[in-house]
Formats: sequence, C-alpha cells, structure tokens
Amino acid sequence: MISPALLLAIDQGTTSSRALVFDGGGRVVAVSQREFGQQYPQDGWVEHDPEEIWQTTLAACREALAASAGAGSVVAIGIANQRETTVVWERRSGKAIHPAIVWQDRRTAPQCALLEQAGLGKLVGDKTGLVLDAYFSAPKIAWILDHVDGARRRAEAGELAFGTIDSFLIWRLTGGGKHLTDASNASRTLLFNIHTQQWDAELLEAFAVPPGVLPEVLNCADDFGSSDKALLGRAIPIRGVAGDQHAALFGQACFQPGMIKSTYGTGCFVMMNSGARPVVSENRLLTTLGYRLGGEVVYALEGSIFNAGSAVQWLRDGIGLFDSNREIAALLASTDGNRGVYMVPAFTGLGAPHWDPGARAAILGLTRDTGKAQLVRAALEAVCYQTRDLIDAMRKDSQADIPILRADGGMAVNDWLMQFLADITDTTVERPAVTETTALGAAYLAGLHCGLFDSLEQISEQWRCDCAFRPGGDVEAVAVLVDGWEDALGRVKSGGVEK
Repeated sequence: MISPALLLAIDQGTTSSRALVFDGGGRVVAVSQREFGQQYPQDGWVEHDPEEIWQTTLAACREALAASAGAGSVVAIGIANQRETTVVWERRSGKAIHPAIVWQDRRTAPQCALLEQAGLGKLVGDKTGLVLDAYFSAPKIAWILDHVDGARRRAEAGELAFGTIDSFLIWRLTGGGKHLTDASNASRTLLFNIHTQQWDAELLEAFAVPPGVLPEVLNCADDFGSSDKALLGRAIPIRGVAGDQHAALFGQACFQPGMIKSTYGTGCFVMMNSGARPVVSENRLLTTLGYRLGGEVVYALEGSIFNAGSAVQWLRDGIGLFDSNREIAALLASTDGNRGVYMVPAFTGLGAPHWDPGARAAILGLTRDTGKAQLVRAALEAVCYQTRDLIDAMRKDSQADIPILRADGGMAVNDWLMQFLADITDTTVERPAVTETTALGAAYLAGLHCGLFDSLEQISEQWRCDCAFRPGGDVEAVAVLVDGWEDALGRVKSGGVEK
C-alpha cells in the first residue's frame, strides 16, 4: 500500500515560526509553533535575530514531521514568510552580518523622504507598483550595507547575499546550495520591475544596492532545491514559495479577478485578485503580484495595515491588561458599546491608504468609567475600521462592488470581530473551514508543482466556508462609529495628537 502524500508547509511569521503538515485534501495533519523574540533598539526600529528565526523554524519542522509520522509521506515543502523583512548574510558561513530589519521598521523613513523629494517616487510606482516607503526591503538593504563596517565593500566583492526570509530559509535548508526567491517576494523589495519580471538596474542604482547580492527569481511553484537530509531526516524537495499574503490569497482560492481576502495576524492585509493586468491605484493602494505560475503573472491590489493583532498583544503583554486571549470574549460580553473610546494602533506609523510614517498610536475618548473591556474592544474595532478604509479604496479603484470578503488568520476565529467587520464594511465576511490559509497556500503551491494537484480548479473545489457573517448593523449607528474613527485618525496623523 502506497502511503498518502503529505505536504510540509513552513509559515514563518513576524512573531512565530510555524510548521504544518497537510494531506492532499487540504486538512491539517500536524502543527507545531515556536515563538521568538522581538527587538526594539530605538523608537520605530524593529529587529529579529536571524539565528532564532532559523532555529525555531527548524524545530517546528522537526516537531510537525514527528507528529505526522505514520500518516503518510511528505513529498514536498512549501514556504510562506513575513515579507519585506531583510537579512544580509555571509555566503561562506551563512551567518547574518546584522539583525534582520523587520517590515514594520521605520528607521529608513528619512532616507525614503529624501528620495521622494528627489523625484524617485514616480519611478518606483511606475516600475514596482509600490510606494516609496520604509516598509519595503531596498532601503533596509542599503542601511545595512552602510552601517556595518566593511559591508558595502564585501557586498560589491560578492561575499554577501541579501534575502527576504524565504531566501534565508532556502539557503539554510539547502545547506547554502541555493540563493533563490519567488516573484511575489521579489515584488516587495522596490527593486523588481513587475512588468518585465526582472531586477531593475535603474532601481538598483537609485537605492545603491549591488546586483551581486540578489537572489535568482523563480515562479511561486517551482524547483527551489531540496532540504539537506541531515536537517529533516531525508532530503525533501522545496517546491512552493510565496510571501505570506500572496500565499493566503492562494490558500483562499481567490483565483478569479475581483475575489478578495483579508488576513488578520500581526498586521492586516487585504488583497484583491486583479487579473492578468496590473490595476494602478488612484487611492494609495499597492499594485503587486498576486502569484506567478509557469511565467504567467496574476496581479493584485493590496492594502497593508501595520498593526492589528499586535495591538491586542500590546494590551496583553505590554501593559498587562489581561493574561490570556481566552479572556477577550468575556471582556467583550461585559460591555454593550465602545463608550466613545477609540484606539489608533499606529505603533509603527500608518500604512495604506494613509502612508504616514510619523503617526504614532493613541487611545482617545478616555473617561473615568473606561475599563479593560472598552480598551480591548477599541483595539478590535480599530482592525475593522482600518479594513473598511481599505475596502472603500478598493471599491473606488476597481469600480466594482465587493459583496464577499474571505477572512483568515489567527484573529478570524473571533466571531464578534468577524460580525463587527461585516457590519462596518457592509460586506459578507466568509471564514474558511481551514483558517491556516497562509500555510495552506504554500502547501498548495508545492503540491501543484509536484503533481499532487492537477489544476487551480481542483484546489478551488477544496475551499469550504465555515461560517458567513452578514452585515446587519444599524446604518445610523455604523455611521456614528465611523465618524468617531475618522476623527481619532485625524488626531494622530503626522505624529500630532492635536490638529
């Protein structure tokens, strides 16, 4: 009897490294998760230890494989990763020369502002579909090369390699044999031309990034080498790679233009399939790759919210408002409204559609009867208000209604949040039966390349709705809430609480 084919998906995120084993039906067979540290050396700076990322990823993979032993044979690995986070390492030793600079990091905002003033913004937008912002990888690469002694000289001599987290993991998994990335991750660097599908020489020069540090760009479903047999017990082919939000789009089976997903994790990311041609946003959204298969590109519109689950995590861990997320439901049940309290979680600035790196977080409307419940509710409501801002922008850009939003990520299991999201956005929110859609998308990509799946249609048929949340809130009450949000938002833009 032939053992059932299984897929190992690595979901390397902002706060934890996860490994999941899926069967051919897209069901979770085993899962392991390891959290790792967050480093904040200065205001607006966010760093990770690349060695800790690697060790937690490797440990999670080994645990998931051990837990799935006997269930079948793992035939391929898929990787989804936190995007834009930047690592520069020595080719000879594989050791990073500086902590990873995380996508949330704002240290390069002044550099980006200077480049914008010099007129580079339009060039970046035309070629990459992105805005010139510290969120992306290129200014992070230049910062490392300019602030680590001898790094720029070593980079120009071919001694150093750059990669987003997918590239770093591929390098480590293959024992330094492969320096690769996929088109979705490449499209988030400010260095990749989404029209020519190549690293762009003009952008490399503008950001002072030596071309020799860059990885080769492959399709999202492709041959990324195989893991060193000493790491996972045997060599396992790596056949799928995508940035986490692109993987979630794939895992949610958003294969038709107009289909939209929203992922709620550390941040929130709304992405719409826009088809074979890029849609240029008139509302400060990003034009990006959805995914690339066999050289054929599917584009997407995206809105990025920098802080979603991280706001709740701050209430729990930063100020000790509650001990466990299990307490959230009871806190929400204890209050019948937000009592005029709003949180704008701009801990690392505001993303789309505002793109305000100087904004900082604030809680407004506090009174003597404000308690824990109102603060928790304000953090969750903020996620929905920010999503509404993005959905409205997408409706304007696409000139189409958005009747359904497929929601996933760790926060999507909260029924209260999903219903409030439906009411505030006036959109039916569908939560899939498998909410691990980021990992599932990576697994689907790997399975597609190794022949476990024949087509996108076969994958689409596996998608199942667990619960649909339909808008039913009082229209006037919703309008009052939104007015309060917009007032709070205006008070924190550009770092000023008073306007």
